[in-house]
Amino acid sequence: MSTDHVTLIPRAILTLVFLCIVSKCDPDLLTDYCVADTTPTSAAAATAFHFNGLPCIDPATARGDHFATSALSRSTDPSATLFGFNVTLTSPATSLPGANAQGLAMARIDLAPGGMVPLHSHPRASEVALVLSAAGGGVLVGFADTSYRLYTQLLRAGEAFVFPQGMVHFMRNLDTSAPAVVLSGFNSQSPGAQLVPFSAFRTEPPLPEEVVKKTFKITGQDVQRIQRNLGGS
Repeated sequence: MSTDHVTLIPRAILTLVFLCIVSKCDPDLLTDYCVADTTPTSAAAATAFHFNGLPCIDPATARGDHFATSALSRSTDPSATLFGFNVTLTSPATSLPGANAQGLAMARIDLAPGGMVPLHSHPRASEVALVLSAAGGGVLVGFADTSYRLYTQLLRAGEAFVFPQGMVHFMRNLDTSAPAVVLSGFNSQSPGAQLVPFSAFRTEPPLPEEVVKKTFKITGQDVQRIQRNLGGS
């Protein structure tokens, strides 16, 4: 083999590695599925080795119920919560092992009469929200883009809305006498959720008060009052 060929091989390998990094080689499963192994031993290994997801069981031992869940069939009572909403999110570790490494999650959002999911974002996922049930007022939804343009829509039962990834958005049950139920789908196993009120007023340790005051053009008394209203000290 010539010297030129020997020199070109490492370059080719480096080029291939670079292309893999840029284009995310093998972003999808290399098997039909990866049912999560939720045994204590496996969970400890996932914590120790920081798996992006959960380890897989032997595919030969997969069962139909690994790919099914009843977690979203159970209603919750959101009336006593701070904003009047409760979320039930599927998880490969607890309720839907067959969804492991599939890049998806589902959530049931129970909204109390007049309740809402306050301004928040999902840093790792887009969301599509389908209203399952809503009384006369319907569910008002909306998001703001990076140009601070607001998009809103009033949804009735059977209607859906898309929240782009990372955009700050909200849901509000406009009916003050009846609850509403929304089913959401996410294109991430772990979409994450960051509530704007808590990000500003409930961090641990707290944000510097001067930062909060100058950000929202409020006084120190306002900061303390909002913190108390959000359940802080």
